[in-house]
Amino acid sequence: MTHAEIVRRLAIAVGVLLALTAAGTAGYVVLADMTPFEGLYQTVTTLSTVGFMEVRPLDERARAFTMLLIISGVGAVLYTFATMAEFFIAGRLGEILGRRSMERSLAALEGHVIVCGWGRLGRAVTEELVRSGVPYAVIDEDPKVCARLEANSCPVIVASATEEGVLGQAGLARARCLVAATGSEALNVFIVLAAREENRDISIYARAETEAGARRLRSAGASQVVSPYQLAGLRLAHAIVRPAVVDFMELAAPGLGTEIDLEEVVISEGSALAGRTVEALAGLDVRVSVVAIRHAQDPLHVNPLPQTVLEPGDRVVVVGDRKNVTRLAELAGRAV
Repeated sequence: MTHAEIVRRLAIAVGVLLALTAAGTAGYVVLADMTPFEGLYQTVTTLSTVGFMEVRPLDERARAFTMLLIISGVGAVLYTFATMAEFFIAGRLGEILGRRSMERSLAALEGHVIVCGWGRLGRAVTEELVRSGVPYAVIDEDPKVCARLEANSCPVIVASATEEGVLGQAGLARARCLVAATGSEALNVFIVLAAREENRDISIYARAETEAGARRLRSAGASQVVSPYQLAGLRLAHAIVRPAVVDFMELAAPGLGTEIDLEEVVISEGSALAGRTVEALAGLDVRVSVVAIRHAQDPLHVNPLPQTVLEPGDRVVVVGDRKNVTRLAELAGRAV
């Protein structure tokens, strides 16, 4: 039974009990010549089966009324208390079960993204992660925000990411990266410091509002710092100065464009692409343009030569229609 159904039953039971109490009080006032308070007292002692002596002597009519009140009222009282117990026990039990289910979901995550702060930036990040099929967990202090996420079966923790043990609960040791996306630069700095202390190798992306904040975030250990306002300003400036380039980038947004995709593909060990050259991709019936390649920790190599050999671990940025990009991604992870 759902929580709403229990609440509805409880409201009906309390309403019936109040109606019986009012009817019993009025009955004793009329039949036993009691005052309203005496009638209420007699009704309460009767319905509760306490068994105190009668307030005033009852004649046959009043005693018959009392028996009717006992038969109809005691069941209503028991039903009301049973429903109240069910309301509190079910609510508490649901809370416990929900918390344990969430803990199991968090414990099962691996290679996920931890998003700290689910404001406008955090929502944009998670929406793209959903489109890309990347698992994620959210940490936010707002219970209402977390309730919305829980309703969508999203692993979420209602807490501050700077609290002791919260990042560990979110699976920081198993995560692929962390995003500090709160609206407070100071809080983002603390999140970066805490995350870097617990996992020195994790990639950390942080939101900054000012140049000074960006410097502090980098000093704290952020791998990359993003300023939403600066990016938005650059986007608008490019739309004015280079509209054709902006149109191309919109078409190439992964999962959004209707014609082409701009995507990053990682070459797996022993895959069908490992050891092949860029120009050899055409022989695999994959029609894409290789824009850039990054070998291990080397700088991004833009516009690689056709003779460039693809090695395991390489990150290859390609442009092509969605069908060919998808096929390339499959070959990059498939063994020969």
